[in-house]
Amino acid sequence: MLKPLTIPVTSELVQIADVQIEVQRRGSGRPVLLLPGEDGLEVESPFLEQLAANHEVTLFWPPGFGLSNRPEWVTMDDVAYLYLDVVKRLGLEGVPVIGCSMGGWVALEMATKSETVFAKMALVDPYGIKIGGPMQRDIADIYAVHPEKIAALKWADPTRGERRLPERSEEELYIIARNIESTARLCWEPYMHNPKLRRRLHRVAVPTLFIWGEQDGMVSVDYGRAYAAGVPGSSLVTIPNAGHLPHIEQTQAFFAALNPFLA
Repeated sequence: MLKPLTIPVTSELVQIADVQIEVQRRGSGRPVLLLPGEDGLEVESPFLEQLAANHEVTLFWPPGFGLSNRPEWVTMDDVAYLYLDVVKRLGLEGVPVIGCSMGGWVALEMATKSETVFAKMALVDPYGIKIGGPMQRDIADIYAVHPEKIAALKWADPTRGERRLPERSEEELYIIARNIESTARLCWEPYMHNPKLRRRLHRVAVPTLFIWGEQDGMVSVDYGRAYAAGVPGSSLVTIPNAGHLPHIEQTQAFFAALNPFLA
């Protein structure tokens, strides 16, 4: 079962045009930027606690997630540009980034738009590209499949992702509901990808490591291999006994792959 962590956190809202991006900070040490997945489970996992033990972790919540507002005009492409502005505003250019699922997609969008925004990228089972034909499904449809089936696709052990919602506060339930709604608003059409991104991947100019759960039923390891093949000089490692969230499901194996890359 996942539950909110107790490590100290500071939070602020950074205003870019009419968008307010919630920025959170945890821990101390070498700086790293964390772009969480659409479920926001990173803040309910020992993964973040372990990361913050040796790093000052700065986390961005995209429009409509956490306390960030979401004007109607915002698309996923806009999220990347907004984040570039926030990075510059906060002096975080040249910091390593860890992007998880949808957050990894945004990190790649940012890296194709700016060669200097990151020092390096660790990307955890990201969405974002189309690798098959028009009638081939590359990414499991979370809106057409029963939640129990989605849990089985996301987790090697679905019990790891249980969230006891009746035990949550009204504030926590509100944020969870907003995150679900905002995922649909930002990622519904085209579903979970940018048709142009794959053709832009050659612009990525920083060391990039893809970390993939071997049992990911949302986006397969073959999808990850296609992603890595498009990013110059990138590499891919797989984590056994893990689904779409290997950093949460197999935290120690995940850090064994991540730490040498960040060092």
